[in-house]
Amino acid sequence: MGNADIIARTEALTPEGAIKVPATFERNETVRIEAFSDGVFAIAITLLVLGINVPKVRELGAGGSLGSTLIKQWPHYLAFVTSFMTIFAKWVNHHRIFSFIQGTDHPFLYWNGVLLLLITFMPFPTALLAEYLLHSEANVAGAVFAGTYAAIAFAFKGLWHHASKNGRLLAQNVDDREIRQITMQYRYGPLLYLAAFALSFVSVGLSVGMCLCLAVFFAIKGWPTLRPAALLFPLFPGRRKS
Repeated sequence: MGNADIIARTEALTPEGAIKVPATFERNETVRIEAFSDGVFAIAITLLVLGINVPKVRELGAGGSLGSTLIKQWPHYLAFVTSFMTIFAKWVNHHRIFSFIQGTDHPFLYWNGVLLLLITFMPFPTALLAEYLLHSEANVAGAVFAGTYAAIAFAFKGLWHHASKNGRLLAQNVDDREIRQITMQYRYGPLLYLAAFALSFVSVGLSVGMCLCLAVFFAIKGWPTLRPAALLFPLFPGRRKS
């Protein structure tokens, strides 16, 4: 049977002649989005290591010690580990919300694009923080660093709000408690990151530590353990129905 015949029969069966997109097609679209996003996350997290320079022989000078030179680069190691853990945690969160999303639309693509834009920007504030952590301008570098984290949190909030509003892009048979838990997380997460941004003007170290703790906390907190049960028992009481 050709595509034209399938479309003609579909129009005849629907009251308004509208073509219903199969759920498998929509799921394939979200798989493409997630695969593309995974690639962007992987590139961004790999670029972080470029902020750590290999000491040149001429920089050691006469009688210089490679070991001491490497130790002096500790701000770069700290910034690298912090940003690596954060981007990894953001990827975990991204994967988490996509386990609930089945459909897609154009605004959702743009929200995801804004999020990926900020993720790819992360190597810059990481390198900036490492360079100025011990400088008198450390507060400015810390503000850029924490401000980027806050912007990512708002992008996650917008992405989830668009997908979950009235359940328009969510899969069927998802437990409502999980949806409420994620919604609550993205309601207060951006505010906490804004607090870390404000804290950067007082203490850069505390601000960076807060950003790292928040990223790890939100990556671990409330991982959807009820999802497998929803797939096995779609008619289980309390599940979202179509």
